[in-house]
Amino acid sequence: MGTFRIGTAGWSIARQAADRFPIEGSGLQRYSAVFDAAEINSSFYRPHRLSTWERWADSVPADFRFAVKVPKVITHEARLIGCGEAVATFLGEADGLGEKLAVLLVQLPPSLAFDADVARRFFVDLASRSTAAIACEPRHVSWFADEADALLGELRVARVAADPARHPGAGEPGGWRGLGYWRLHGSPVMYRSSYADRIGHYAQALRDELEAGREAWCIFDNTASSAATGDALALAEALGA
Repeated sequence: MGTFRIGTAGWSIARQAADRFPIEGSGLQRYSAVFDAAEINSSFYRPHRLSTWERWADSVPADFRFAVKVPKVITHEARLIGCGEAVATFLGEADGLGEKLAVLLVQLPPSLAFDADVARRFFVDLASRSTAAIACEPRHVSWFADEADALLGELRVARVAADPARHPGAGEPGGWRGLGYWRLHGSPVMYRSSYADRIGHYAQALRDELEAGREAWCIFDNTASSAATGDALALAEALGA
């Protein structure tokens, strides 16, 4: 059997679900008493001191894990080219999480088309610098062709299953299938719509991953309306967690 982790982007606790969490402690301490994973998105926008990463790692239980979004200076500005120094700087900071850094999330801009040479160089270099798994959320249609999927599989890069799906196949995991990584942004209204009526669907998707012996993550990014906390709790309950 595989394993699964459920969490949200960030660790804000919705007011309507506050009674499900401990009263005392920092926001992250309270969150990690209930969930076993969180996705750090702030790293996409700005660097954090090593001491900040270390403090986050020290705030959570030993079995808690983080996914960390790779900075936009790498993905959106350099567009994966000639960014070795920026990658080294980022990982030098994020390494403050220690073994609790589990996944590096590489979200690509919608305009970035698949280029096999660029993708190979970037992901080989990234993997050589970190033991964390890699999940890529491409948004250009060319990344969903067989060639791109095969290369991601070869390089052990999981393709994110995203909702809403921009292209056919984007809502299902692809690439390397040792990891299934769902990012649920909210639909029809991005970052706001709840998944209350689709919890059963995603629970079954994670069960399928478990039965196949894979690791599965499901991260709710519909945080603008505070729906993420309730959706994550509901999914965990549906899976008996």
